[in-house]
Amino acid sequence: MIEPMKFISITGPKADIDRVVDKYLSKYEIQLENALSELRSVKDLRPFTETDPYKDITARAQTLAAPLKAEAGDRPGNEGPLPDVSLEQALDTISRITSDLASWEKEKKDLEQQAAALEESRARISPFTDLNYNLSAILHFKYIHFRFGRIPKEYFRKFTDYVYDTIDTVYYKCSEEGDYVWIVYFVPESLSKKIDAIYASMHFERYLIPDEYDGTPLEAGEALDQKIGEINQRISCLKQQQVSCLEQNRTAILAAEARLSRFSRNFGVRKMAACTHHEDSTFYILCGWMTRSQAKAFREEIRNDPDVFLIVEEDHGNVLSKPPTKLKNPGLFRPFELFIQMYGLPAYEEFDPTILIGITYSFLFGFMFGDAGQGLCLLLGGLLLYRIKKLNLAAIISCCGFFSTIFGFLFGSVFGFENVIRPLWLRPADAMTELPFIGKLNTVFVVAISIGMGIILLTMVLNIINSIREKDTEKLWFDTNGAAGLVFYGSAVASIVLFMTGNPVPGTAVLILMFGIPLLLMFFKEPLTACLEKKAAKTAPGGKAMFVIQGFFELFEVLLSYFSNTLSFVRVGAFAVSHAAMMEVVLMLAGAEAGSPNWLVVILGNLFVCAMEGLIVGIQVLRLEYYELFSRFYRGTGREFRPYGRTGA
Repeated sequence: MIEPMKFISITGPKADIDRVVDKYLSKYEIQLENALSELRSVKDLRPFTETDPYKDITARAQTLAAPLKAEAGDRPGNEGPLPDVSLEQALDTISRITSDLASWEKEKKDLEQQAAALEESRARISPFTDLNYNLSAILHFKYIHFRFGRIPKEYFRKFTDYVYDTIDTVYYKCSEEGDYVWIVYFVPESLSKKIDAIYASMHFERYLIPDEYDGTPLEAGEALDQKIGEINQRISCLKQQQVSCLEQNRTAILAAEARLSRFSRNFGVRKMAACTHHEDSTFYILCGWMTRSQAKAFREEIRNDPDVFLIVEEDHGNVLSKPPTKLKNPGLFRPFELFIQMYGLPAYEEFDPTILIGITYSFLFGFMFGDAGQGLCLLLGGLLLYRIKKLNLAAIISCCGFFSTIFGFLFGSVFGFENVIRPLWLRPADAMTELPFIGKLNTVFVVAISIGMGIILLTMVLNIINSIREKDTEKLWFDTNGAAGLVFYGSAVASIVLFMTGNPVPGTAVLILMFGIPLLLMFFKEPLTACLEKKAAKTAPGGKAMFVIQGFFELFEVLLSYFSNTLSFVRVGAFAVSHAAMMEVVLMLAGAEAGSPNWLVVILGNLFVCAMEGLIVGIQVLRLEYYELFSRFYRGTGREFRPYGRTGA
């Protein structure tokens, strides 16, 4: 069912808009519409233009609250209701905490930069820790040049074997790392250029050591490690201060964020509002859709509020926007709204098919998957999953399981065993029906086609109802699913029933009398519609000959679609028979005929059939719903009711 809607307009002094939004609109559900578009007839109407002064601080509040909300999600039930704080209190809380956090963050970044510099210095001397000599002394030599660096092992061996003894230099091997040897070499100042060139030819890579170390490389490294540790400890303290600040002010931050977010959202309402002048005063105007019950409650609440005026538009024809759709169905059928939303919401004036799809989907699923044992498993499993996870699909499975259980008793099948209980109706694989002109046919096929005929006739009636609501003349009278189609298909069904029940004469009479007229109405639907609507008929491209040819093929397609759509329901009976056949195979593999079945095979077979065939049947029934039911009467052009507060308006 679709909730009745009312279009309302709210007006009052411009300065009072925040109070009204915060006090009323945050409580009631209203889908706001653009007042400038809706109220074009109002003179001197202009947009409500103001800039949100609290946009940045609201963003900061949301950033602070985000990790706290995430933690609350991990431990629900510990937060309790938040206190209602004023806007000034919220601003003060966020400004104070943001300032403290920013100060600590700046200090932390400075320390991190210092630590990074020290880490770089530590990395520079780490290859030379075996050098047992004061670095400061080396770095201040006046007449002896020194070079820190590394040389590939291959060239280092060549250097020591062939070059070292022939030049005036001394090196000290500090360490080896990978393919390199780290060394320090010394040369007299007067020979430094020549010796540097020789080392360079040996692929020596110089490593600059800054003048900032005391003691040996090992002592300098230990001193640097100590400084780095002290800085990291200070950084950890600052991080802990930030975490403690957030934790100690958790409630204040969340309350401030809630207040600022609400204020920011309320401020956004101005985008949908308009302003108008009256004498020396300026008034705001808000308009939108509310449910009838909410509009009535809202009117009662503002009765004694002198600054709020409410106008309820009773006639939707005077409103530019189309009413939104809000579904309201009994709890048992509410999960089936999932299928409706997948296809498209019904328009406001359209018939809501939720209950219809709930009944037909569950019924057809049960017919195709009739097994009392497996149906009971689906019923209980789906119900349990719905209780735990609140999944609509689980509730749908539970409903389907209920009908599967019923048909399981009708078919006499329990987990595939057909000798446990007697069927209350028939066994799908064995029951046959004698039909005139056809002979013997499986009874479930006959019943399935009969059900399909009934459903098709029902959808035609629903299409007529929707067409009356929409005032669509062509779909009402001349469409294949309108009055002409209903008479034609109904007559065909009546004739078939009369023939199959041994009444050929009245069946022939109904067929002759009612066969031609509906087809002619459908053939000439366009000119007849134009005549009823008192409009000029459109000239068909290609002239009368093309009109006749096109109409002929369209009628042929209509007749073919009636036939194919009816036969489409044969799958309902086919799956009922195939389910029994599949379970018979499972029991045969388990050795049930011998009297002592392998229960592991029985259990696994039931699980396999329940999962695989349940999925296939579910998809096939949904296909029937969409293609054989919805395509005949359902438009699905509605727009969802999105009230203020849930849309971030």
